[in-house]
Amino acid sequence: RIGSAIIQKIHTPMIHRNGSQHRCFARTQRRMTSRLMLGTVQFGMPYGIANQAGQVSRAETASILDHAWRRGINTLDTAIDYGESEQRLGDIGVGEWQVISKLSALQESCTDVAAWVQESVLSSLERLRIPRLRGLLLHRPQQLLGPQGSALYRALVAIKDQGKVEKIGISIYEPDELDAIWPHYQFDLVQAPFNIIDRRLAVSGWLERLHEADTEVHIRSVFLQGLLLMKSEKRPVAFNRWQPLWQQWHGWLNHQSLTPLQACLGFALAQPGIDRVVVGVENLTQLQEILASVETRAVEPPATLASEDIDLINPSRWATS
Repeated sequence: RIGSAIIQKIHTPMIHRNGSQHRCFARTQRRMTSRLMLGTVQFGMPYGIANQAGQVSRAETASILDHAWRRGINTLDTAIDYGESEQRLGDIGVGEWQVISKLSALQESCTDVAAWVQESVLSSLERLRIPRLRGLLLHRPQQLLGPQGSALYRALVAIKDQGKVEKIGISIYEPDELDAIWPHYQFDLVQAPFNIIDRRLAVSGWLERLHEADTEVHIRSVFLQGLLLMKSEKRPVAFNRWQPLWQQWHGWLNHQSLTPLQACLGFALAQPGIDRVVVGVENLTQLQEILASVETRAVEPPATLASEDIDLINPSRWATS
């Protein structure tokens, strides 16, 4: 593959007397990097509590994509609801990438679910200028438990059978959704939040269960929308109520001589049941910092850093004004 070939060229000059060690390191780094998936919401709209620059420009998006591909990242995470993201990606050209996209919420007034799914997917493919999606996720999987749930699932299976989608799945906000949905529907792919603070996917046992079921697992919010990367003085005052947690977080980082980026990525990539880790960036420099941090040895964070406080771990509940 193009990405792997270029990475090999980058690392070859490093090989001297300890060439075998360098080759082993390069292979390990490529394996870790290939598990990263580039989030694209910032390419289509302003997003994230730590976002200072707004929507990423087209030129910067192209630079990010080019560098990511050359370093071995080959998968993109996007969605119909991510503003201009799909259109931007198609304009730049992502024909060689594996693309995961998500359907919008199904309207209650929809009378032909199969036609709606078909039209939505074909429109996404047209915007992206690709023949098929690597994965198609439901953005609102709880709709499977509603009156149109069976029809929605059948429509997903049908679009997969047509070859327009390789894998179908759901994007969840909490593991409890799997408790309700999994007895009725099975999927090829599940995307869920997971980070040092929010470990519910593992603690609930669902990470292991999905792995055993050969279901592909993608995790997002590895930086908790950037909150875990913020310096104390930059963190919005609305989060001061969790000050003891932040003090422990920064104290542990200092003790381990780790940056927040190294700790977050190391923890996520150390989980054997996780197939892809979604990372979003606002510029090329951030991507380069992420790729450099992949080289760091993972250190297990203390269990006391985990929280199940929904007001903290679910960004939809944040009130930062």
